[in-house]
Amino acid sequence: MRLYDYWRSSAAYRVRIALNLKGADYSLIPVNILGGVDEQKTDEYRRVNPQMRVPSIEVDGRVAGQSMAIIEWIDEALPGPALLPADPWQRLQVRAFADVIACDIHPLNNLSPLGYLRKKFGADEAAVNRWYAEWIVRGFTALEESVAGSENSRFLFGDTPGLAEIALIPQMANARRFKVGLDRFPRLLAIDAACGELEAFQRAAPENQPAAKAS
Repeated sequence: MRLYDYWRSSAAYRVRIALNLKGADYSLIPVNILGGVDEQKTDEYRRVNPQMRVPSIEVDGRVAGQSMAIIEWIDEALPGPALLPADPWQRLQVRAFADVIACDIHPLNNLSPLGYLRKKFGADEAAVNRWYAEWIVRGFTALEESVAGSENSRFLFGDTPGLAEIALIPQMANARRFKVGLDRFPRLLAIDAACGELEAFQRAAPENQPAAKAS
């Protein structure tokens, strides 16, 4: 397996966590999506992923994009700990939690809309940062309330991490990067700390990627 990856991409970060939790053997193919470099927009990468985004995963010559779809494939296709619970209602709860991040928070704060705010509306960095914080705080407020009462388990939906934590931890890293205050989210902070003790999450962290160390 080959993962087309940008070290700071939270979507790619999710997939790295999932692969690590499964104990999968994979190689990283760096794609620098930083503005001004834009390797994702080259003809070469467009042939890999017509959407020109990361991550993409290549397996036996076949390629697919979209981090959440890739993670569900990882759970279905690879041996190792399950990333979703067996009970259908619990699976719904986990997916709903993860989708608040993947569908509501992250798309509004991705490079493309932030660049559009700067270019089309003349937003300065202070305005962009306020925009970024707004959607994290709205989403995290709902998530914190949704998992109230889960304190008896080590993780959000049981005693092992899964899709919910895979989605949450990269967004927590984004929040810190943009200096969003997190003290109002004690349960999310506790989960972040618990995941930080696990090798699968440590190895997936942006600062531990080869491309980060080389930059």
